[in-house]
Amino acid sequence: MTELLADPAAAPRPNPPRDSLRGALMESRQRWQHLVGLAADLAFETDAEGRFVFMIPDTVLGWSAAMLIGEPSTFLVAEDVAGVAFNPFFPAADVRRHRMWLRRADGGLALIALSATPVYDAAGAVTGARGIGVDLTDSDAQVSRLAGRLRRGQVLHHILTLIARETGADRMMDAALLALVHALGAEGAAVVGAAASDGPAEVLHDCGPNASLVLATTARLLARAGSEPSGAANPDGRIVLAVGCQTRFSAHAGLAIWRGNSARPWDEEDKILIGSAVYIVRMILEYESLQQEMVHQARTDPLTGLLNRRAFIDQMRRQIARLDRIAEPGTLMFVDMDSFKAVNDRLGHGVGDRVLTHLAALLLTLVRPSDLVTRLGGDEFAVWLDGADHMTAAERADTLCKAAPAELQAILPEPFPKLGVSVGIATRTPGSHETIEALLWRADMAMYEVKRTGRRHWRVSLLDGA
Repeated sequence: MTELLADPAAAPRPNPPRDSLRGALMESRQRWQHLVGLAADLAFETDAEGRFVFMIPDTVLGWSAAMLIGEPSTFLVAEDVAGVAFNPFFPAADVRRHRMWLRRADGGLALIALSATPVYDAAGAVTGARGIGVDLTDSDAQVSRLAGRLRRGQVLHHILTLIARETGADRMMDAALLALVHALGAEGAAVVGAAASDGPAEVLHDCGPNASLVLATTARLLARAGSEPSGAANPDGRIVLAVGCQTRFSAHAGLAIWRGNSARPWDEEDKILIGSAVYIVRMILEYESLQQEMVHQARTDPLTGLLNRRAFIDQMRRQIARLDRIAEPGTLMFVDMDSFKAVNDRLGHGVGDRVLTHLAALLLTLVRPSDLVTRLGGDEFAVWLDGADHMTAAERADTLCKAAPAELQAILPEPFPKLGVSVGIATRTPGSHETIEALLWRADMAMYEVKRTGRRHWRVSLLDGA
């Protein structure tokens, strides 16, 4: 009978040595810990009571892992959210990347994305949980910073786009403030300025209501040292944020923005945005200053600061139209200096310019705010007395002719006995069709009649300009 051989595959295998099995398990556990450490910032396991029974690495959020073992998992949950019903360390179902603020050992907070799965017993009851966490604090802060920079860039680009469409400084500022109000969800915004560093504050431009109500609070904020944005509560509860700036022309100004008392307070992102926007405000203020200076130069005599001939005639034309409507006269005084050429020839044009500016200042003392004074050219000046007749003009001219010789001589190093002024006067009756050029001619002829008959006096034109 043939002997059957046993199947080698069915033959019993010898048991591996216990040390080898323990070593394999330790190696597997170490490999698992390494993989978890590469993929996550912490790994945990909780028991049926929600207490930590396992935690790696050795230090978690500044806490010792050994210290956390046995502690309730809610120990790590930040106080302001500790009362939430859901605990990701002990979930009833799988949780993936649930964000939660956890307490650090140093008292700070960390934003952790937790992923966990329940652990069940043979009967299907939850006996704990296992999971991992990834620290998002730094990356979340970086994303927030990047988002903030992007938002600021978009807002500032939008403001620059809007003001580029405008030509006047007023409209440019209106567009900038309106865009800023919308971007920050504010009630209003204003540019506040002062003529001097210690002068009273005034609203230069505003958008939205209540600029005057927050002016005092804004002025106090702008008076603080430094140029960083700062905020304060207005007496009526509005919350004001302000930042100062100084233009290249030494104008003291600042940007203020405010919200109602029920709105959210200003945060750091708001402060950074207004701190950037103030540079646009400064640019517009400087552009406005340049525009005003250009208008001033186009309308004034560069030596005396009086109106130039063109601006004088433009203003006269508007005032004459008004005088015709209310049936009142206006009077022109043509003033020419006597013996001025001798001053220039003997003492030079520098001294001559001083004489001209002194006469300009003397003429300004004779007029009211509604009157006009101009240097027509050389040593010729004109004064328009708004709403005055020839009698009033004659009184002013007589005062000038008597005072001018002594006033002008006082600034000269040597005597010029013939120095003085001759004045011609022409009155325009209400409703007259006389042109400004004709009125100037009549006053000029009256002045030359004074020159012909002795100078240093005045004369009224007797011609009818109608």
